[in-house]
Amino acid sequence: MRNILIIGGGAAGFFAAINIAQQNPDDQVTILEKTNKWLQKVKISGGGRCNVTNHRSKPSDLVNYYPRGAKKLYKSFERFTTTDMVAWLEAHGVETHIEADLRMFPISNSSQTIIDCFVKASNDHGVLIQRNANVTELRQMSDLRWEVTTLDEQLIADKLVICTGSSPHFWRKLQAMGFKIANPVPSLFTFNIEDDRLQGLSGISFSNCSIKIASTKLEESGPLLITHWGLSGPAILKLSAHGARELAVMSYKFDVMINFLGYTTYEETRDLLISIRAESPKKNMSNILPELPKRYWLSLLRHCEIDTEMKMGDLGKKAINKLTEELFQAKFSVSGKSTFKEEFVTCGGVELSEVNMETMESRRFPNLYLSGEVLNIDALTGGFNFQACWTSSWIISRSV
Repeated sequence: MRNILIIGGGAAGFFAAINIAQQNPDDQVTILEKTNKWLQKVKISGGGRCNVTNHRSKPSDLVNYYPRGAKKLYKSFERFTTTDMVAWLEAHGVETHIEADLRMFPISNSSQTIIDCFVKASNDHGVLIQRNANVTELRQMSDLRWEVTTLDEQLIADKLVICTGSSPHFWRKLQAMGFKIANPVPSLFTFNIEDDRLQGLSGISFSNCSIKIASTKLEESGPLLITHWGLSGPAILKLSAHGARELAVMSYKFDVMINFLGYTTYEETRDLLISIRAESPKKNMSNILPELPKRYWLSLLRHCEIDTEMKMGDLGKKAINKLTEELFQAKFSVSGKSTFKEEFVTCGGVELSEVNMETMESRRFPNLYLSGEVLNIDALTGGFNFQACWTSSWIISRSV
């Protein structure tokens, strides 16, 4: 009987343990979790509903959602993709449903369904779960087995799987062993902005804006949301993910330029206002809505010092130009960042060059495997980060 140790009781750790135990029923599989709780990120995902995966299944589609790791993941997704995960869940009694944006959740809309499924599957396949098992030292023995030391005991593993997520402590431990670690910085965050145009407008959304970060090549389009602290929404989150390293260098202080209407040129945006003026000269400015939420339009008029009761026909050239600038390329100064809900994602980790992606085994150390967010893989929101965990852990189960 082989002894297989999994360090980390999160999504990647549990999925690796279950599938390894299922494939190798004669082996003893043990999860070492340093806290007294497990699957905490699963619990809070999707606002407690667990965005378990995504309906997109083609590798060519999936890799577009990974700012880090895309090329390396392509072949991995050919082996275990989102449809395979859905089938796995169904086989373990969990039905899923698809939302309009193609995110997938358990039909119960409760993350506890996924947690219960994983814990039950672990028990069914004889996986041991040790809580408060803080690993302090790893040492490879002469026979290529692993000596794992916790605060309470010393264990020997024939195979060792690292699933410690975005743990700076464990990254430092792996770096001391010789692993190359991409410096971790936050990803998937929102922008802190103090601006009179946004005051009191929390909850207002825009369906499709184009957003650029000044002095960079970073640009994204998509829905935008005003929050109590600034700006959020899919377009902002995509920018934060793709620009994770650049924005960290800037200490999260930069300017964003927002095209609220999505018109290609300044002239097109200006022509819209001129045509509205020609068509509705007697309407009050407060009743003119050029494809914007009314509350934001009124805030914009105040910002541009335009009387909301002014007739549209009285709007002069200077005011037209000022409004055009605000609609086509409004400038906002970002003063910091905020974590997106509780779903913290890190850009960084063990470089993928350290791992044989066909097996997820370390190139430096035989019998040591790595899965999940301990690796330099991160994705946009939508169940993609979990899918990278499921895929890498499934591959490990076949390799072991």
